[in-house]
Amino acid sequence: MAILTAKNLAVGYEKQPVLKDINFKIESGDYFCIVGENGSGKTTLMKTILGLLPPVEGSIEVGQGLMKNQIGYLPQQSDVQRDFPATVYEIVLSGCQNSLKGFFYSKTQKKMALENIEKMGISHLKNKCYRQLSGGQQQRVLLARALCATTKVLLLDEPVAGLDPNVTKEMYELIGQLNSQGLTVIMISHDLENVKKYATAIFDVNKLDDIKTSDEIQSSKEVGAC
Repeated sequence: MAILTAKNLAVGYEKQPVLKDINFKIESGDYFCIVGENGSGKTTLMKTILGLLPPVEGSIEVGQGLMKNQIGYLPQQSDVQRDFPATVYEIVLSGCQNSLKGFFYSKTQKKMALENIEKMGISHLKNKCYRQLSGGQQQRVLLARALCATTKVLLLDEPVAGLDPNVTKEMYELIGQLNSQGLTVIMISHDLENVKKYATAIFDVNKLDDIKTSDEIQSSKEVGAC
């Protein structure tokens, strides 16, 4: 069974669809990219997948024992969030909140936070204030935080937005490494050229009946179009 399936799904607000007739399956280990123009409904779809919004029609089904509170999520940041006055360690540890029992984090959760900080290459920033970091460093912190919530599925909403080209490349490579280690990645992006380098499937919200597979993506690279 697929880890996540959309069936005749419509998403939107107050029962008014922004997107409809959505059908796809995401298998464990996929790098599934949702692409489309700004304002096309990608983030609304992502919020519906997360359970933050109810479907207008149809359904999102999870499989393989996945619970929606076990999905790691890296949202787009607002200016207020970028100025958040907490340390790197505190922010990463907060990713364990969904599994928190009682009022205090366990030794296992604290260890996990430190391991994910190290995995993201930001151990030297552990005690730094988040708002003092660069955009790329902040994204690594949020990625470490998301990893504290999951060992299965990672949802990323425009994870390279506002980053310079070198940092963008680093972030894509980092996410690709996580996927190669078995983590299922679902990513929203309008950056089709970079997405094609990593994705196993591309779902264009403007072409709902045209999900490209890894073979088709590779073929499109060879002819220079997607």
